[in-house]
This record gives sequence, C-alpha cells and structure tokens, in this order.
Amino acid sequence: PTSDLVTGPDIIFFWVARMIMAGYEYRGKMPFKSVYFTGIVRDKLGRKMSKSLGNSPDPLQLIEQYGADGVRMGLMLAAPAGNDIPFDDALCEQGRNFNNKIWNAFRLVKGWTVDDTIAQPEASAIAVKWFKMQLDKTIAEVDDSFSKYRLSEAMMAVYKLFWDEFSSWYLEMVKPGYQQPIDKATYEATLGFFDALLRLLHPFMPFITEELWQQLREREPGASLMVTLMKEPLEVNEKFLQEFELAKEIISNVRSIRLQKNIALKEQLELQVVDSHPVEKMNPVIIKMCNLSAINVVFKKAEGAASFMIGTTEFAVPLIDMIDVDAEITRLLAELKHKESFLQGIVKKLSNEKFVNNAPAAVIELERKKQADAESIIRSLKESLTILLKK
Repeated sequence: PTSDLVTGPDIIFFWVARMIMAGYEYRGKMPFKSVYFTGIVRDKLGRKMSKSLGNSPDPLQLIEQYGADGVRMGLMLAAPAGNDIPFDDALCEQGRNFNNKIWNAFRLVKGWTVDDTIAQPEASAIAVKWFKMQLDKTIAEVDDSFSKYRLSEAMMAVYKLFWDEFSSWYLEMVKPGYQQPIDKATYEATLGFFDALLRLLHPFMPFITEELWQQLREREPGASLMVTLMKEPLEVNEKFLQEFELAKEIISNVRSIRLQKNIALKEQLELQVVDSHPVEKMNPVIIKMCNLSAINVVFKKAEGAASFMIGTTEFAVPLIDMIDVDAEITRLLAELKHKESFLQGIVKKLSNEKFVNNAPAAVIELERKKQADAESIIRSLKESLTILLKK
C-alpha cells in the first residue's frame, strides 16, 4: 500500500498478492484461484466487535463453557455467505446441545445387542432404504453448497439430516424393543450411516466427530477421519421419498391424536383409511411407529373416530372405547365455542364492504378459505358431539 492509511481490504490484497508470488517462486504455479471473504463479526447490538469497544467475548471462556465444536458451530450458524456474523452466545449453546445429541445417538447405537440369527423386520428394511436415499440426497446438496462456498448452508443441511431425519425418525424406526436385540443387517447399515454422517460433520465439528469415528469401529493404526473421503452420493428415488414423507405425516397425526386424547403409547390403536390407501407399502413403518393393531381400508369411518385429512385422503382412529366421554365432550364444547367465535370474526370482516373493496384479491381469497375451513371444522365438531352425547 502506498497510502499512509492502510484499510482492511488493502491488507488482504497485500497478503493475497504475497502468497501468489510465493507460489510462483517456490512451486512454479499459482497456489489458488479463489479467495473467500468472511463477514464482519458483530455483537447483539449490531456493532462491529473490536478491542476499543470491549465487546469481544473471550474465545477460551466460550470454549470452556460450550466446547470448541459448540463455538465453531455457533459461528457457522450465524454466518450465511455474503453477510456479516451477528454473534450470540445462544448459538454456541445450540452448538453444544447438538454435540450432546450426537453423543447420545452414538451411545444409543453402540448400546444395542446384535443377534445374527434374527431376520430384518420389514419396517427396518424400509427405514434403511429411506435413510440411504435421504443421506445421498443431502450429500449432493452439501457438495453443491461447498462448490458455491455456501458453508453455512452446507452445515445446516447436515444438521437437519442428523437431528431430524436420523435421530428423530430413523433411530426410532429401527430401535429394537426394550432389552431386545437388533438384527445384524439393520445394525451394520446404521453403523454405516453413522460413519457417513460423521464424515459430513467433520469439517464443522472436527473434535467430537474424530473421537466417535475412532470408537465406531476398529480402525487401522494411524487412520484418521481427517483424511477419509466423503461418501459418493447415488441417484435417489424422489417418488419413494415423497411417499415416505406422507407416511411421516400419518404418523405425526396419529401421535397428535394420542396426545390430545391422553392415550398411552402402550395402548394399541386401529387406523382406518377411507376409500383407498395412498402409501400401503409403508404400513410396517406406520404400524410400528404408532403402535397400531391394524390399518384397515373402509368405505365409512367408525362413529366417534378422530379423523384427519392428508391431501384428499381421510384417515380415522376409532376412540369411542378408549376415552373419557365426559372429558371429551367438555373439550369439544370448548373448541366449538372457540371456532364459532373465530368464524364470526371472519364473517364480520367479509361483510365489511370497505375491507372487501380495498383489500387485495389474494387477501380476500385467504379469508374465504379460513371461513370454509372453520365451517368444516365446526361441522366435524358438532358431528362428534352428537355421537358422544348419545353414549
């Protein structure tokens, strides 16, 4: 720099130029072709972190409190490409919690007893097939993000894959019963998935991933996750993944009914599908995750059943013999009162000529949809009350 005032960009340009010249001098070629600029780290008030303001946290104290991997992840969560980094300790806490999630998943898997003699359950086979595709899809996304230097997006893709798909869904689907062994095929597939997940996480969380990778299987002397290649992704079946997402919606709705009606998980339920079942091949997974006695296709749902819609398909769970009728009537009356009050507000708004004449068409359409939905729910609540009041 020739000016007395040396700015940040000047310094960066100076050192980049020096590294390029050193590359030509010592190796006879340009050492790199791309330079990645990070944003400015800012505090909660949006101020640039600096010594003069005294608003910079002590890195060693952060590492002591949240762990090195937790701090790294906290910074990455707040650092989308092209933007400044709004640092917050809460993000480091989220990183630490994710470390705990990885460790707990590892302890769960390594705590299973393997039985070579038992066959792989059909639900586990479907789960393995699904997660393999989900893993391949995410690896392709991460590869694409890395190629565009979108490091934060790459990390979030792996974070969601591990937390949501692997821990919350896959492990629950393949987990053996209490004090029961797991089949070898499922166990080996799960170890393979864990290995691939640790490889994906390693650039962001090098310490816990290296430690768990070494413990996952017996390794050759000197082997390190640091120099292990990523898994090559295969083409995925998008139709299968969409069908599995539909199965997850069914499971979530049945679980919500259990929660709303205060029905213990140990109590088996029946699931009815009105007219036709769109994802019958997923029945083994749905039955296991919901603890169902059966899934039956019917032309008319049972009286008093709790129902839900997914797309154009109606599902129902017969409950008449499993609930406290008086308590359910009280709950339905309260919900009916709330929905009727909500509907009155919508009708009043749509009856206001000033609102209808001045509001955008999309807003009017949304309000009419709210009205139709509320009317549908009210009809359903009244039908349920009529059935229960006869008991």
